[in-house]
Amino acid sequence: MSLRAVVFDFDGVIADSEPLHLRAFQDVLSGSGVVLTADDYYAQYLGYDDDGVFRAIGAAHRARWTDADIDALVARKASRMEALSRDVSILLFPGAADAVRRIAAVVPVAIASGALKAEIRRTLDREQLTSFFTAIVSAEDAPSKPAPDAYLQAVSRIEAAGHRPLDPRDCIAVEDSVWGLQAARAAGLRVVGVTHTYKASELSSADLIVPSLERLTIRALTALSAR
Repeated sequence: MSLRAVVFDFDGVIADSEPLHLRAFQDVLSGSGVVLTADDYYAQYLGYDDDGVFRAIGAAHRARWTDADIDALVARKASRMEALSRDVSILLFPGAADAVRRIAAVVPVAIASGALKAEIRRTLDREQLTSFFTAIVSAEDAPSKPAPDAYLQAVSRIEAAGHRPLDPRDCIAVEDSVWGLQAARAAGLRVVGVTHTYKASELSSADLIVPSLERLTIRALTALSAR
């Protein structure tokens, strides 16, 4: 098999944004009298999109939130996230921008994320990286991971852009969570786990584990795709 494309998760892989997401959720939930700890967020809710987080937390706390209530919470969280992001000078993990550029120079790259599209594009625009991505699949486009839909859509969009068949087995996903690893593998991609958010022992199902995107070289990706 050959390396044909690389699909990145966004939060926790490219963007060092999970602490900001946690703070935004905490700030919004405090108005409803709900306390969200960091331990609970990373252990139970990180794999969900915003809608899924509020629904899961609402169920756990027996909150009688309607669909309209959930929509309002999602909107308030997005607004809070935007405000928090403006106060951060560096949004990307070390080496992330260089990794995107060097890989995009060789094969198409895409994003498969549970983040809102506006949040993804705002960060990529700010870092002048948007043009490097052939496709961006966001929370509005697919169900939350571990469902494979986001990765399947990313592969399909890369295929459409290149006008030739693309087998998911010739693509590599880059993920930071168990939910993401499960989603990518279910879609048929090989998977690199990056230990930005969780320890290597928690990403043991990945085909390759790296400590940062600085270590994600074309040579390593090509070797993985050839296995």
